[in-house]
Amino acid sequence: MKYSFATCGNDKASMGRSLDKENPTRCSVSGGKPNRCIIFPANVSMVAEALERRNKDWIVRAKVASDLIVQIADSCFHLHKLAMVSKSEYLNRIVFKRRSNGEKENNPTIFISNFPGGIEIFELVVKFCYGWKVDVTATNIAALYSAANFLEMSDDLDQGNLITKTEAFLSFSILSSWKDTFQILKSCESIQSWAKELHILKRCSEAIALKASINKKGFAFHDGDAQGALANNVEDWEKEGRADSWWFEDVSSLRIDHFIEVINSIKRKGITSELVGSCIAKWTSKWLSQITSGLNNVTPKQLTHQLRRVTTESLIRILPEEENAVSCNFLLHLLKLGLMMKINAELLKKLERRIAFMLEHCHVSDLLVRNYGENDTVYHVGIVVRVVECYVSFVLRNPAPRIFVVGRLVDGYLTLIARDKNLAAKRFQLLAEALPKSARVCDDNLYRAMDIYLKAHPDLTEEERTSVSRAMEFHKLSQEARQHMMKNERLPLKMRARYILLEQVNITKVMTAGGSNFCRTKGQAIIRVSKGLEKGRMSSHKEIKVMKKEVETMKMQLNQLQMCKTQLQNQVKSWR
Repeated sequence: MKYSFATCGNDKASMGRSLDKENPTRCSVSGGKPNRCIIFPANVSMVAEALERRNKDWIVRAKVASDLIVQIADSCFHLHKLAMVSKSEYLNRIVFKRRSNGEKENNPTIFISNFPGGIEIFELVVKFCYGWKVDVTATNIAALYSAANFLEMSDDLDQGNLITKTEAFLSFSILSSWKDTFQILKSCESIQSWAKELHILKRCSEAIALKASINKKGFAFHDGDAQGALANNVEDWEKEGRADSWWFEDVSSLRIDHFIEVINSIKRKGITSELVGSCIAKWTSKWLSQITSGLNNVTPKQLTHQLRRVTTESLIRILPEEENAVSCNFLLHLLKLGLMMKINAELLKKLERRIAFMLEHCHVSDLLVRNYGENDTVYHVGIVVRVVECYVSFVLRNPAPRIFVVGRLVDGYLTLIARDKNLAAKRFQLLAEALPKSARVCDDNLYRAMDIYLKAHPDLTEEERTSVSRAMEFHKLSQEARQHMMKNERLPLKMRARYILLEQVNITKVMTAGGSNFCRTKGQAIIRVSKGLEKGRMSSHKEIKVMKKEVETMKMQLNQLQMCKTQLQNQVKSWR
């Protein structure tokens, strides 16, 4: 019999096409219907009538009685040595070894554990060995190819054996069809070790990376509807500025180990780090949504936690090293996940450092990572505290000129989260005091955040209100903020008293300095008056009147401050 594929096509109409080795296959590629082939052996050692199933027994009906039993899991296949041994070096070796050892023929059973693909795939192998046609698709080709290698069904025993035929269709499917490549990867989940050993994962990953690195328009189609739909999609992607990311959706549907293989192949193809980072973010987002909805909670709880921890560590390891490859917000989500999963400490520190170095270029919105528990804060403040503390530890060793930018960022974040009813005073204080005092030139934004927090949390104790306000420095406030503070009843009483006294001292200093200035001004005025008398341009009476008015105003302000001081002192005494 001539070595050939019986059929290879993407629809029922193509099933009648005969395909010789010399005539290469023409099948659909990305977007079309999946490839499928029917294969049969070039030579048949034994003719059988049918393969029948009786409960857990599979029996080949032939004119000769069965003389070989192969047990896969809990099912037994009643076969013939001639048909099976002529195609499989593995079975040939076992049968020959038994004969050499003088084992009795009344126990012809061969037990095979961990057979690739299980009973379904071994059934296809049996059909091939007896000369029946075998339907091969993208969903079973990887397992069938692995089974052929397991049983050592090479051309050394029989020309056109199962390894050769499955290899041909596997290569064709991977190279020609985007959809089939992903189906093959999906089918490898149950034969992971064989898929790695036979480089199926690597070949699929490299094929995906190659196609992802070229324009989607470059793919050819035999299916007109698919071509038209894809052309419309490409136009939409180009309008949205994401024509290069057409492959994200398919790649993000892969299992984590297959996803890592694909990402590593994509990196080797030279695709930009921004695209790689965006694809990792897409996969992570999809995975987290499955965790939140509980779609992947089919495994035991302990195993689920371990898988999530390993997945999180793997995602962090494959992140591109380039600075702008991923956003700060995405990294913060990864950090939150890493803390929950208790990942490797070194990996966690590395992630914190990376985020810390990005703070000088972040906006407040980049720091927002939501919580979903009923009693949790709206946003996860703890991870921001960790990152800011990491940034400060770096700045203390290597002073950064843009530390003021981080100061404004933290104050803006505090202002945004201050209204959260579940935000504890201790947590607010930690973040407010995480930066050194030199990080803020002006404390107006910090005061605004504190005031909002105190207003949103009226039930705080005096001690808690004091701790919240402790990071603020009076001399860094603007005059407007000082005036508001001295009238702000939400602030701790002792703090208000201290600030009013400080303001009084400042005014006294100003008045003292103003007295000497007044003397100078008066002397200068006399000179100017004398000059004015000579030149006729100044009025001494008018200038003296203005100076007297200024002195009266300062006296009134001093009296008001003195009265305020007395009232506060009386209040403090009554509190004691």
